Order: sequence, then structure tokens, then C-alpha cells
Amino acid sequence: MTDITDDSFFDDREARRNAFILALCMTLSSCSSIIVFTTGSIIGTMLAPSPGLITAPISAFVIGTATATVPASFLMGWIGRKPGFMIGTGLAFGGAMLAINALYDRNFWLFCAGTMLLGMYQAFTQYYRFAAGDRATERFRSKAISWVLLGGIGGSIFGPLIMINTKELLSPVLFAGSFVASAVLAMLAFLLLSRINIPNYKPVEDERSKRPLKQILKQPKLIVAIITGMVSYGVMNLVMTTTPVAMVSCGFDVDSSAYVIQWHVMAMFIPSFFTGHLIARFGVERIIFVGLFILIMAGVAALSGISFTHFSVALILLGIGWNFGYIGGTTMVTQCYEPSEKSAVQAANDFSVFATVAVSSLVSGQLFSAFGWNAISYLLFPMVGVAIAAMVWLVYFSGKIIKS
Repeated sequence: MTDITDDSFFDDREARRNAFILALCMTLSSCSSIIVFTTGSIIGTMLAPSPGLITAPISAFVIGTATATVPASFLMGWIGRKPGFMIGTGLAFGGAMLAINALYDRNFWLFCAGTMLLGMYQAFTQYYRFAAGDRATERFRSKAISWVLLGGIGGSIFGPLIMINTKELLSPVLFAGSFVASAVLAMLAFLLLSRINIPNYKPVEDERSKRPLKQILKQPKLIVAIITGMVSYGVMNLVMTTTPVAMVSCGFDVDSSAYVIQWHVMAMFIPSFFTGHLIARFGVERIIFVGLFILIMAGVAALSGISFTHFSVALILLGIGWNFGYIGGTTMVTQCYEPSEKSAVQAANDFSVFATVAVSSLVSGQLFSAFGWNAISYLLFPMVGVAIAAMVWLVYFSGKIIKS
């Protein structure tokens, strides 16, 4: 285990190489997740035993991410980033194989088990952004993280195209070919990850690093940062999960919904080119407020009509709002812990976020089945309202309370 006090550990040349590889792996994992989000609710309408379960495959995916988030963090703290990430690709391959078998057998619950394993893979990929900065100096660290997040743009471009061009590959079993593609993506990621160079290291222990997690989580800034991440991701998932099935129910074909998801995911990641610069210039709090306001605009657009344009505009705004809110929240989280505390705090943050996403996925299917598309859009407003209230409290009131 390498000591973090060794100056040779921080090497921007290696950090650039790692960030480039991890960005490619982020592209591959994003393609895999887009295949699930684009097809999951539609397959649910084909296989689910009741209408209220149509989004259960996506819920299983998100539950898999939530339940694996904490174990993934601590596993990689024990064995290192590289072997941990490679284990994640194994879960993805197994999940894709289960999904293929489920589609041939028309087994709804087996398909959900497959998407759950694919979701567990995503729990590992969530740490790509942190791993990119592991070997970087302070000067390059934020850029390394941005590079990895920009890998999601590749996923937004290629993911829908892969789904569209493979959905009938194993006809007459619709979408089986798409999950064959997911298995291939996992194998490619495995090969790429074998080339990263991130030695497992031991952080320097000091008095500040000995704080119990309960004490760390009491920080007002960290509480609000986690709430912001929960709301941003939860709202985004709530609307995105039901968009494909809502569009199909409105008379659009699967390819149309795939293109809307494509633009949505591009909107999620393209702002990463400048989000970091905006945070540095205007402050993280202002950028989060802007992101939350854009999420409200997405809800307004979704309620304004059910044309292709309305769906497209709503999902594009949803992606931009998610980017500002989620990256802003992540930035605030990184300001609240010492190096030796990172595994526990990152795990607590990501578990909270993806537990919220899992609940939003489960609720979305029930709401859409019972009340339709507008119910999904209306729920967005109180959720965003919680985050706005938390930010207002942090900016205008918590500082006064602490000083007094």
C-alpha cells in the first residue's frame, strides 16, 4: 500500500492517462445505462404482471446502484480502485446475460435481477470521478474530474444509437440484441480498466481525520450538499424513467423516445465543459440555485404539452438542471471531509442519492399508471422546493446560527 505522503504518488502525467482511460470507461458505462433507461419501462409494459410495475426494471437498476454504493466504496478502500472497477464490469456482464435469458423466457423478475446487477456496476462507475483525481496534483485535480464526467457525452451519442441498431438484432426477441451489446461494452471496459495506474494508498492520519462519521454528517454544509444531490438526481430520474413509456403511450415510436433520451443525456454532461469554471467564478451556491431553477423550468415545459418538442425541451432542461445541481452538490461534499474520511463520506453521500433515486423510480411507475404523465411533472415542484429551502437556510440562516 502506497503512502500518500510520497510525492511521487502525485503525478499529473499518470493522472492524465488515468483520466483519459476512465473517460472512455465512463462512455461505455453510460451507453449501458442508457440502454436500460431507454428500454426498461418499455420492456416492463411487455412483461410486467401489473401496470404499476412497468418501471420496476429501472427501479431494480437504481436499487442495485444504491445497495452497492457503500460496499463498492469500502471494497475499493481495501483492495484498490483498479480491481474494484474490474469487479464492477463483471457484474455488468452477468447482468446483461441474465437480461438476455429473461427476454427469451419472458421472465419479468429475472429481467429485473439482470438490471439490478447492471445497476450495481453503475455504483462502481460513480467513483470514476473521484478516482480520476487520486493521482493528480491540486492544480490538475478538478480538470481530471471534468474529463471523466465528459465521458458521459460519448454515452449520450452512442448509447441510443446502439440500442436502435441492435434492438431487433435477435428478432423476434425484441431488445435482446441490445443487452448483447451491453455485455460487449462491459468486456471492453474490463480491458481498458486493466491499463489504469492507481496504486492503493494509505492517507495520512491526523487528529482531524479521526472524526466519527456521525460528527462529520452533522455539518450544515454537508447536509445541504447531500440534500441537493438527492433532489437533483431524484427529480431527474423521476422524469427520465417515465419519458420513454409516456412517449410511446402518446403515439411516438421507440426510436423517437431514444433520441429524446439522447439529447437529455447530452444536456446532462455537455455543461461539464464549463460548470467547474462557473462554480469557481460565481460560487457553488449560486450555481446550485441556477440548477434548481432550471429543473423547475423543465417541469413547466413538461406540463405545457405532449408534442415531441415539449418532451425534448423538458428533458434537455432536466439534464442541464441536473448537471448544475449534482456537480454543485458534489463539489460541496468534497469540501466537508479530510482525505482519510473520503471513503465513508463518499459512500454516505452516494447511498443517500441513489436511495432517493430508487424511491423516485418506484413511485414513478405507480404515479404514471394511476394518474398519467402530468402527475410525474407536478411531483417535481415540491421535491425541488425542498432543495431550494435547504439552500436558503444554508446561505442566509445557518451562518448566523453557527456564529451565535
